[in-house]
Amino acid sequence: MKRSIAPFVLVAMLVPTLALAGPAEDKGLEIATEADRRDTGFGDTTSDMLMVLRNKRGQESRRELEIRTLEVDGDGDKSLTIFHSPRDVRGTALLTYSHGVKADDQWLYLPALRRVKRIASNNKSGPFMGSEFAYEDLSSQEIEKYTYKYIKDEKVGGIDCFLIERYPVDKDSGYTKQQVWLDKDEYRARKIDYYDRKGQLLKTLTPAKYGKFLGKYWRAHKMHMVNHQTGKSTDLVWSKFKFKTGLKDDDFTRTRLTQVL
Repeated sequence: MKRSIAPFVLVAMLVPTLALAGPAEDKGLEIATEADRRDTGFGDTTSDMLMVLRNKRGQESRRELEIRTLEVDGDGDKSLTIFHSPRDVRGTALLTYSHGVKADDQWLYLPALRRVKRIASNNKSGPFMGSEFAYEDLSSQEIEKYTYKYIKDEKVGGIDCFLIERYPVDKDSGYTKQQVWLDKDEYRARKIDYYDRKGQLLKTLTPAKYGKFLGKYWRAHKMHMVNHQTGKSTDLVWSKFKFKTGLKDDDFTRTRLTQVL
């Protein structure tokens, strides 16, 4: 039942204070399991997003999007990502059904072709719409998708954090591991490093400007992803978060992909 980065990626990383003990693997799993539990119950969300793409020379292009997410009991979340501008991508939409060990289901609607394209599981490591976010980054981060290990306590930007590693179970993942730093005060992700299939550092995600909603759910208003191997980066700037808006399963179907505008 959890959680995207996409939304991300990312909101799965808030966890409570734990009296942690035992082997490093057990400790890492405890953190991840409690993180998932603490973000359960939001129901559904909508938000607006500005995507800023930068090449290695710093030149920018901007896209405006809308994100809709539905929490699913007993399975991963469903999400719908809709492009509103610029004109050449307006109406493009990505539908994601996240799962645990089972491969996620993803479909991309391309209005210029009037075609719904299924994203093959062995292509999910590819870049989403030219950004530094891969298709797999846009799925909710189910507990079963990884094995875990607690590494150590470490400061990030002067903030005391737990450092854990998670290792994808899916052989088609573009990553060998991810390192996640969680602050000790609110247990939010302060930094995530992604390592490619060769075990080399590929990119780093830095969430920032967190806001608290419904007295419980933390969401980052900005996410900065930099690709260390290409020098490119992508910013996701979130706004207008709304919770429990009444979204249903019928709002997340392949038919809806062609009717998003």
